[in-house]
Amino acid sequence: MEFEPLSMGNDVIEFDMISLGDDAGIDIDHHVDDDDDLVSGYNVPIYTGASSIGATMGLYIPGVDTNLEPYQGMEFESEEAAKAFYNSYARRVGFSTRVSMSRRSRRDGAIIQRSFVCAKEGFRAGKEKNSLDGRVKRPRAETRVGCKAMLVVKIQDSGSWVVSSFVKEHNHELVPPDKVHCLRSHRHVSGPAKSLIDTLQGAGIGPSGIMSALIKEYGGISNIGFTERDCRNYMRSSRKRTLGGDTQVLLDYLKSKQAENPSFFIAVQGDEDHCMSTILWVDPKARTNYTYFGDTVTFDTTYRSNRYRLPFAPFTGVNHHGQPVLFGCAFLVNESEASFIWLFKTWLEAMSGRPPVSITTDHDRVIRAAINHVFPDTRHRFCKWHIFKECQEKLSHVLSEHHNFEPDLHKCVNLTDSIEEFESCWSSLIDSYNLREHEWLQTIYGDRWQWVPVYLRDTFFAEMSITQRSDSINSYFDGYINASTTLQVFVKQYEKALESRYEKEVKADYDTINTAPVLKTPSPMEKQAAGVYTRRLFIKFQEELVDTLTFLANKINEEEMVAMYRVAKYGEIHKAYIVKFNFFEAKATCSCQMFEFSGLVCRHILTVFRVTNLLTLPSHYILKRWTRNAKSGVLFDEHTTDLLNGAQESVTIRYNNLRREALKFVDEGVSSLKIYELAMSALQEAANKVSHATKSGRKLVISNGTCKEYLHQSNDATTKRFDSQFDAHQSSSKDDQDKTIEKLTRQLDRVRRKCEVYRSNLLSILKDIEEQKLELSVKVQNIKLGMRIDI
Repeated sequence: MEFEPLSMGNDVIEFDMISLGDDAGIDIDHHVDDDDDLVSGYNVPIYTGASSIGATMGLYIPGVDTNLEPYQGMEFESEEAAKAFYNSYARRVGFSTRVSMSRRSRRDGAIIQRSFVCAKEGFRAGKEKNSLDGRVKRPRAETRVGCKAMLVVKIQDSGSWVVSSFVKEHNHELVPPDKVHCLRSHRHVSGPAKSLIDTLQGAGIGPSGIMSALIKEYGGISNIGFTERDCRNYMRSSRKRTLGGDTQVLLDYLKSKQAENPSFFIAVQGDEDHCMSTILWVDPKARTNYTYFGDTVTFDTTYRSNRYRLPFAPFTGVNHHGQPVLFGCAFLVNESEASFIWLFKTWLEAMSGRPPVSITTDHDRVIRAAINHVFPDTRHRFCKWHIFKECQEKLSHVLSEHHNFEPDLHKCVNLTDSIEEFESCWSSLIDSYNLREHEWLQTIYGDRWQWVPVYLRDTFFAEMSITQRSDSINSYFDGYINASTTLQVFVKQYEKALESRYEKEVKADYDTINTAPVLKTPSPMEKQAAGVYTRRLFIKFQEELVDTLTFLANKINEEEMVAMYRVAKYGEIHKAYIVKFNFFEAKATCSCQMFEFSGLVCRHILTVFRVTNLLTLPSHYILKRWTRNAKSGVLFDEHTTDLLNGAQESVTIRYNNLRREALKFVDEGVSSLKIYELAMSALQEAANKVSHATKSGRKLVISNGTCKEYLHQSNDATTKRFDSQFDAHQSSSKDDQDKTIEKLTRQLDRVRRKCEVYRSNLLSILKDIEEQKLELSVKVQNIKLGMRIDI
């Protein structure tokens, strides 16, 4: 006999001969591949039981009831119809099927018999082992148990196919209906599903979000017909397209930016010329923003931005207006732990090695391992909203049966005020819905300290609300890039996104400076906050302050200088918060931990301030990152001590600071002649002030950039004078020497006091420069708006 391989799709499947009878004129081919199934080699629809086989296949099968079991003598119009019917029957019963063998005619090689079997038929052939050492290359779980269930069909002279043999019994447990969609032969990404996946991916939605949408569209995960893994595989298949010169376009763009400004940071994992390398870049503005607002960072890997499905992962934060601010970008091809470790280490290097206080990412064990490795002292949080999205997929059957489960889950997570209350609520929730053994719920419960708010409130995340989603979670590039964006187009859209975000920040600065908020109380504290905070942050503070009018504070304990208050809303005494207040230091802590979490004082502490007649907000409760002067003098303040320790270091830092601030005007100043003239005028005015301060400083006050040099020169002069006088009086008596040393010491003290005055004046000058810079930015924005109106 001669045996031919049977081609299934793109794979050639090998067959072994088995004996089924004495047909001398027939070849027999036996299928033994574990990875094939009954539908994988055929591009035909899967029958779901909603209509007849004829309707599903486009064929008419007389006398076939789809609810019947197969029986000997059942007739089908074609082999494909028989296969689809048996697979449909397998879905209803609870097992997976595959093609086992075929028999061919010697005369013309046509298939005259097909056998369809349970996927657990037979036993795995030992062909995975390496021929050299006998070890298994890729161990896989054993799935075959020698099940005998099968359906055999033969072709008739009329061209129809008839069941010649049917074995019903299985030697293993069958799969329940709610899990049958996981079986291999019943998993198939249909045409409509592919269209929906493409559309949603085009909107920048990742696999988890797409599966959530499909669950809602099809009424449950069991109705979709495939798993998230199949969805990911389909999305990943587009990566087979070569990137060609697109990657080089991006690299050329980034290198041109670096050539314009050496502070533009670029890093590529592997060979720069390789099209599948991971790329990280951080522009100078992002690095500057990080010095102001780098206390909390969001790393978003869920945003797929281009047609190659390469994850575009921006590092973002929150500025003083509560707006997203960029800290860097990466294109990730390899999402392994090693790749993430490289990325985080390289990004940290770009940020001068200063890690954030907190970082928020998607719920991903690989990212967690990388962050633990690179940021051991940074508080890592999983995005709560991404976990809620996962819930829609993992618990779809629960959500469809119990409409109150999702609201109850949100209440348990968001509205519990203590760890004890959350633990009790969670236990009651999973018991009420009989979910204590649910594997995914057990997983996220084990990770609760990384996503449930009550475990995270002691760390700063720059969020104003526990229950509302922060703008920082939203992608910085929403509305600018999607799944159809090529890398060439991405370069342009990237620039537009940066420009748009910058304009929004300037507009927020303008609103803060030029519009006075409406005060709602006569409180001096409200007036103080209105002049300190940015507009958006003041509105939030004002809400907290006004709400204190509905709260009562009762002192329950006092020890030395610390008093303890029970603060509760009128009529809700059962829901109280504990505030500890130190009268001497004017410091308070609240059990809600809002200040620690968001950086704004809560209504409970403000209530205690009100009843204790503390009329203004203590300075230690005003975080500079939330104020209208958040970007003024940050680097100078951080390095003041270092500046006092060395003249050479101070010169370098002063130079870098002034250069950075001056360059901020260059890009805007050259955009038009009017803006150029305005910028030159403002810079000349600033230069005149600095020149005047420099001239007067040589006598009385030292201007910006010369204070520490004067100190250094004064110290050198004093030292030389001391050496000269000491040499001249070396032969004098010991008393004369002591008097000389005492005199020189007094002179040195006077020099030091003068330097303190100089430093104070320098800070004042820097503040004036910052205010002029802000006014200039606003004027530039007004001119740009006016020019647009004229156009």
